[in-house]
Amino acid sequence: MWLTYRQLNRGGLKLAQESVRDRYERVKLMRTYCAHVIPGLVQTRAYTTRALESIRIEQHVEIDDVAEAVAERMDRQRVLRRPDARFVFVLEEQVLHHRVIPARQHVEQLEHLLRVARLPSVSLGIIPLTTDRSRLGHRVWPEHTFVISDADLVTVELVSGFLSVSQPTEVADYLAAWDRLFGLAVHGEPARRIITEAADRLDA
Repeated sequence: MWLTYRQLNRGGLKLAQESVRDRYERVKLMRTYCAHVIPGLVQTRAYTTRALESIRIEQHVEIDDVAEAVAERMDRQRVLRRPDARFVFVLEEQVLHHRVIPARQHVEQLEHLLRVARLPSVSLGIIPLTTDRSRLGHRVWPEHTFVISDADLVTVELVSGFLSVSQPTEVADYLAAWDRLFGLAVHGEPARRIITEAADRLDA
């Protein structure tokens, strides 16, 4: 299913945020890959505010309900504490350096990422900038940001709209892409070190 952002946001950003909440509350395993932005579930209030303000301007959303939409997204983050679900994130390292908020707020975002990564339901992997992307026997290219909900739905955020993929053969393609990208990521202390170093450079 293809849904343009104009369609999604015509009732305001808060309604758009509410429209996906059920998926987050029902999912058992959510796998998120990001090459450009911090994922919404692990954003700070400042980062989310800037992101949704930009969306409102770029997509010509007439209703100004950014504050309400931010509150909805912040409340949604409670799902990260669900004992019956697992949330796995793989981020390209450059995501940590794409600064769209003031330096101090960006440092706070990176520190928040470190705290969230310690939650029992969360797994965080970082693909280092220096990774040899051919070491798995073939070149593993960066992809669009995508989210796999369980193993039957993939959502992809593009410039003009939101793509939902449910055909089993296409979902399988995304699962294969996830496996390739996950295989490049570092986790645990190496991932925390990369995030900390990014924050330290801004602090300096």
